[in-house]
Amino acid sequence: MKNGRSLSEKTFFIGVALAGLIVGAVFVYSFIGSGKNYLLCSQTDGSGIRAISGYSPTETQLRAILHYATSKIVPQQSLGEVTISFDVLKSRAPCNFLVFGLGHDSLMWTSLNPRGTTIFLEEDPKWVQTVLKDGPDLRAHTVPYRTHLSQADELLSSYRSQPLCSPSKAFLRGNSRCRLALDNLPEEVYEKEWDLIMIDAPRGYYAEAPGRMAAIFSAAVMARNRKGSGPTHVFLHDVDRRVEKMYAEEFLCRKNLVKAVGRLWHFEIPPAANVSDGDGIGVSFC
Repeated sequence: MKNGRSLSEKTFFIGVALAGLIVGAVFVYSFIGSGKNYLLCSQTDGSGIRAISGYSPTETQLRAILHYATSKIVPQQSLGEVTISFDVLKSRAPCNFLVFGLGHDSLMWTSLNPRGTTIFLEEDPKWVQTVLKDGPDLRAHTVPYRTHLSQADELLSSYRSQPLCSPSKAFLRGNSRCRLALDNLPEEVYEKEWDLIMIDAPRGYYAEAPGRMAAIFSAAVMARNRKGSGPTHVFLHDVDRRVEKMYAEEFLCRKNLVKAVGRLWHFEIPPAANVSDGDGIGVSFC
């Protein structure tokens, strides 16, 4: 009974903390857009919601605050891990945020990127429908994977023999010859440049699962092919697992690792065009 109560209290604390994080985000975004007079300029919009300097919370933010303040189900990531991404979102939102995985944290990620584009890629169509019942405004797509976790070692040792997997030639859309490339994503995923990419899926804890090999490789290709200014922020969860760590070191690169908390690694990956040839970008991702 004591253990059950402790777990319940811990879950409640995390839920309230996440709700507080989202409330804090609302005020941060309000102040960012308010200039020097943010303490003086508050108003009420037509819906009766108190706004600061012309900023009012989005419907998704309000739903997220209510959800995490009252729900016993909380995101898989710890508060410390979530805070890493939140700190980047504070400086980049509104931005383009691509998330591999759909789950109990999806409403939170969308609310932390108000008026930006947040898209979720999920392997299980039934799970998509389940999550969308509680978050009908979430933008989610079902994604097919061509890999199995049991193939991770073989794919890592053989990808260099396929020219269309090479750093200088790799691309995603229609690249069926590179087994690590996600070649059949929704068009809007290919058409946008992603400022932040979160990899917390697909499943990678049993042999027949897709594993995160293709997600990690494809995130690296997206980041390297970026035409816009600045790096792409890539967040990889579950780095305590062998395959995630191995593929991160091969494609996301230790030199790009800027922060690590718990089981989450944060990378800042520059566009390949900004990296000198002396770094061997045509031969190796790292």
